[in-house]
Amino acid sequence: MDEAEALDFVMTVTDAAERWDKGDRTVRQACTGYKGAPPRFLKGEFRQSGKTWLVTRAGMIRVFGDEPGKE
Repeated sequence: MDEAEALDFVMTVTDAAERWDKGDRTVRQACTGYKGAPPRFLKGEFRQSGKTWLVTRAGMIRVFGDEPGKE
């Protein structure tokens, strides 16, 4: 896999929320945890870059299921 292909597997929380038809807050809380609960994403499936949260496609599939329309 080249570097350009690697970027196909990482997206912002906003992009992921749109692709999976979820709210931004829902995906962001899966990164940060909610009301004391641990994050739903596993280490390596998410990270913060500056003020932007990034998630992997594999993490989105594991937490929220297949991307709608991509089955």
